[in-house]
Amino acid sequence: MAEKNTLEVRILDKEYNVACPPEARAKLESAAKYLDQKMREIRNSGKVFGTERIAVMAALNIAYELQQGSHLSEATHQLIIQMSQDLDSILAKVP
Repeated sequence: MAEKNTLEVRILDKEYNVACPPEARAKLESAAKYLDQKMREIRNSGKVFGTERIAVMAALNIAYELQQGSHLSEATHQLIIQMSQDLDSILAKVP
């Protein structure tokens, strides 16, 4: 029997089927658990509402963490900071 090329992950109580080669399953499961944890932290803070906004904030936080550990140029670092500030400002205006 051939191995499945999809993986079911659960993020913020929703299930998603994600295409995934068998050799990448463990890493994708770990990534999904990490994303779920980050989204729950944001949701539980009570400062951000709506799944889409929570996902965007989690993505920004994870991107920031990633860039902290890499050798991005200073210009890229400043761009990420500015984008984060712009998004915070926009989200603050949305009812």
